[in-house]
Amino acid sequence: MTVRLACWSGPRNISTATMRAWENRPDCEVVDEPLYAWYLDHTGLDHPARELVISAGETDWERAVASLTEPWPDGPALQYQKHMAQHLVPALPRDWIGSLRNVLLVRDPAEVVSSYVRSRASVTPDDIGVLQQLELRHLLGPEVPVIDAADFLRDPAAYLEWLCDYAGVDFLPSMLSWPAGPRASDGVWAPYWYDAVLRSTGFEPYRPREVELSPEGEAVVAALRPAYDELHAARLVL
Repeated sequence: MTVRLACWSGPRNISTATMRAWENRPDCEVVDEPLYAWYLDHTGLDHPARELVISAGETDWERAVASLTEPWPDGPALQYQKHMAQHLVPALPRDWIGSLRNVLLVRDPAEVVSSYVRSRASVTPDDIGVLQQLELRHLLGPEVPVIDAADFLRDPAAYLEWLCDYAGVDFLPSMLSWPAGPRASDGVWAPYWYDAVLRSTGFEPYRPREVELSPEGEAVVAALRPAYDELHAARLVL
């Protein structure tokens, strides 16, 4: 049976680069933001390529969830699901999530918001995913691992090796590098969001980011800080 590893991130994190790492395995299929079309259709939010995303994806959440959870006896050893936690709006049931092998990928909200507003005119706390990640932490319990992007980038090999063990597969050094360019598995939104990843051939070394925030951005970070601090305190440290 296929192991389904679900990584719940927020925007402007290392989620797409991490997807590249898993896609570079011969025994793994990756799924790029399978709830995005439903999320845009349900919320009415105006994101880049909104209509293209909706038309290319699944707007029925029950069918989307079924594709992520149903038995797959002839599937690959592993499926890596890249999820955006902000897609978990209140109308979406949560009871299916526990059937997956979950991990939370977090990043300091000041860095996220500072990066996010370069692509979007405005931002709210619900756009960043931290509140939904904390909800998942409470829903799934303390056994769900929390990984901070800053820690991960300081030692990608160690964290990937830990995640492989968590998923029940062997670590492969090929996960640490990949050819530049697009993938057939990339969402249709890739041209709008994946510029840096499309140029990448591996994980960038960690470096502190310059943070520039408007008063609106500072208010969003302040609203998210308690949730992030709770997640950060529970993070996996290797």
